[in-house]
Amino acid sequence: MVTGMIQTVTINTKWTRLIIISMCLLGLALLASPASALTPIPPPDPKPGSFGVEATKTQPPPTQPARITTPGNGASFSESPIRVSGICPTGLLVQVYNNDVMVGAVMCNNGSFSLEVSLFAGTNELSAIVYDDLEQAGPRSNIATVEYSNTNFTAFGELVTLTSSYGRRSAAAGTQLSWPLQLSGGTGPYAFSIDWGDGSTAELKSQSLAGLVTINHVYKQAGIYPVNITVTDANGVSAFLQIIAVSSGKVDPAAVRTSEEEPVIITRVLWIPAVVSLVLLIPAFWLGRRSQLVSLRNKMLKERDSYKVE
Repeated sequence: MVTGMIQTVTINTKWTRLIIISMCLLGLALLASPASALTPIPPPDPKPGSFGVEATKTQPPPTQPARITTPGNGASFSESPIRVSGICPTGLLVQVYNNDVMVGAVMCNNGSFSLEVSLFAGTNELSAIVYDDLEQAGPRSNIATVEYSNTNFTAFGELVTLTSSYGRRSAAAGTQLSWPLQLSGGTGPYAFSIDWGDGSTAELKSQSLAGLVTINHVYKQAGIYPVNITVTDANGVSAFLQIIAVSSGKVDPAAVRTSEEEPVIITRVLWIPAVVSLVLLIPAFWLGRRSQLVSLRNKMLKERDSYKVE
């Protein structure tokens, strides 16, 4: 009778401990694997323990002005935009002004510049100013006075103008570059076509009313990009603006994403926890068996002593 009771206890204890140890090891493996699917938290910028250094580079402003060679002074036009060309100091930004309003910007390459600008109805006084990398202005160029008249405005509506206070704006590669524009004249709604100069598909944008318009873009690689913007109103009257965007720094194009995209999930399979679990399974089973035998032996001795006393 005593023997049967002891045998029943032995079977229940053995399987109970084995099941508990196996479930613990399985739980360890399952908890370790999902952690690998989480996106790693990027280190803060700047990293802890680092120091920020700010330096100011000083240099004299440009002394050599640009010079407009085309169009000639006194020219007359019936179409807009027109091409403005001239000579300039290489490497500087050339901003073209029409009646003291910035109507286009381009980089000076090999001592010359050329870009298209929109005209205002009537008299247009075209001039150019060069700027260095510190946005220091050089002397103003010569003034080319031209006339613009188009009878289509009487039939189709008011002249559309598109300008900006910035001929050049910059942002780090991989971050959003915002550009405020000033739209006036014409009849809404307006349709924008924006070529950001980086090979991406032209961006289409609509605007119901004239006024301040902000355009945004994210460049994936560092560089200097010419941006061409065309706007057309409901009557088919158009305006044009060319400006320069600067993308600084260096990033991996595959790592860049905009705010509209889904978060990138990086999944890695961790083999180490699985291998460790398998290696520990054998000694865990042996220790469990050993513990069962010791417990069983102590119980048998205790019951034997109790039987002798009775």
